[in-house]
Order: sequence, then structure tokens, then C-alpha cells
Amino acid sequence: MRLIARILKSNGTDGEVLMSFLGMDPEEINRKEPVFVEFDGLPVPFFFESFTRRGNNRALVHLTGVRNLADADELAGRDVFLEASDEEDEEDIIGWTVLDDNGTVVGKVRDYEDIPGNLCIWVERDCSTSLEMTNKEVLLPLHDDLILEVNPDTQTIMLEIPDGLL
Repeated sequence: MRLIARILKSNGTDGEVLMSFLGMDPEEINRKEPVFVEFDGLPVPFFFESFTRRGNNRALVHLTGVRNLADADELAGRDVFLEASDEEDEEDIIGWTVLDDNGTVVGKVRDYEDIPGNLCIWVERDCSTSLEMTNKEVLLPLHDDLILEVNPDTQTIMLEIPDGLL
């Protein structure tokens, strides 16, 4: 979960709240995705029913299920979270070993590149295994159709690597 905002106070009597966004533009939020507010240590999902921007980092919002002043007051002062983004998930695989579909080591994940619609990883190749190797780094697509196996225990990713990329 990633902290994105704090609910400052209720606004009016119909459940609307004033939300202050932390370190991001409110327009960056995908309002079709849920946001989460913690209650008793558990994240509770809410969806935006309305969203009216107020200044640079604030918005008046209506969240699902918040229908009156008492509900809105219960949210006041609470933090608002989003699920971790794909970018944050990909950072977790930096340093993992990449294998081809034969189980041969290709190299280690050095970084990722979020090309719109095509997430890729930079793989640093081990030059000691091949005298013919010309590219010390290679950019590989990290598409669901190409991922054959992910093993968090051994920190390996097995990919079906399209011809010509290596």
C-alpha cells in the first residue's frame, strides 16, 4: 500500500470530505480504482462517487458508503492509500536472475523501463560465460505471455525470450 492522501475534515452534511493529496497531483489518481482507508488495522476499499478539485493538492470527494456527517466525521484525520503500483512491484525483482526457456542463465535484472503498454527489464549479462557476447546489457519485454516461471525463493524469472533479442 502506498500513502497518497489524508482526509482533513467533513464538508457539509451529505458525507462529502476534504482530502489533501501528499506528493502528487490529484488528477493522477485513477478514480475508477479503489482507495483504501484503515479501520482497526485493516484496509477498507472505497470508490470515488464524486471528485471536485480544490487548489493544487486538495479535493472535495464523495466516497462510496459515506452518506452523512457522522460517516464523514469518522473518516476525518485518516490516511488514504492506493495498492502498490506495478512500478513498485517491479523494483522488487532488481537483482533477480533471468533464465531463458532452457534454464540457461541470461543475467541479472539491473533495472526496469516502463514503456507505455510494454514493461521491460534491463538485464546485465554475465560476460564470463560467453566469448561471443557483444551486448553486456539487454532490454527484454516483461509481458505475461513471455513469463514462464517466477520463483521468489530462488529469485529467478524464466522467460521465453523472442528470437533476436540476445
